[in-house]
Amino acid sequence: MAHIDKKRQELKKNGAPDWQQASKVFDERAPEYNKWFEGSLVYEIELAALRDLHTRTVGRQLEIGVGPGRFAEALGIPLGLDPAWSPLLLAAERGVKPCQAVGERLPVLDGCLGAIFLLFTLCFTSNPQQVLAECFRALSGEGKLVLGMVPLSGKWGQALNAKKNEGHDFYRYARFYTIETVRQWLDEVGFRVVEARSTLYQPPGLVKKYEQPRQALDEQAGFVVLVAVKKGSAATNLDAETGDKVVETSG
Repeated sequence: MAHIDKKRQELKKNGAPDWQQASKVFDERAPEYNKWFEGSLVYEIELAALRDLHTRTVGRQLEIGVGPGRFAEALGIPLGLDPAWSPLLLAAERGVKPCQAVGERLPVLDGCLGAIFLLFTLCFTSNPQQVLAECFRALSGEGKLVLGMVPLSGKWGQALNAKKNEGHDFYRYARFYTIETVRQWLDEVGFRVVEARSTLYQPPGLVKKYEQPRQALDEQAGFVVLVAVKKGSAATNLDAETGDKVVETSG
């Protein structure tokens, strides 16, 4: 255990949160966290972007950072992993099989999963590159990684980053990233992006109407979805297939 403690201290020095610190508030305030989704137009817009994907996922599916299981239930993901136990109990009530663990050390065999969903989770991890490497290890040769994130550069990313800097209970340990940074990490691990969606262009606190997701990677969006496969996979670039390139836009 000494080498784990040493690594944890190194991460803390670099500003990375310990997973116990980052997950504590979600464990202690799980009912409040769960209630946020009720009647939320923001949640419906985010969910619509995920449902709009053309990518087919087959085989065993897992969501990392499943929380209370709202997305897993809606998308039919049977397995959910989270370091916080209380939200996992809520996920279990929604029919999701819970597993208490962290994304940096997935308790699964190599190549055993057909799809991994990583939604609003990378920003709370101690070591995001290691999480992506673990996803690569756990996915089968034709497996899919569905990654949902709030880009740092957009209004939503800036607003949440400001909350982090103010010491907000839920965001104080979060670290937000640009799409460019996450794509670079994916490439380094061995993934390539084959499909994307961007949505949530209404500013925080002013979301009044439904939004249709766009087929693009947009740093200015409030929510972006990337679908990645292993390099060498036979998976087709679905956005190119529909006539739209996977590109980053400015707004």
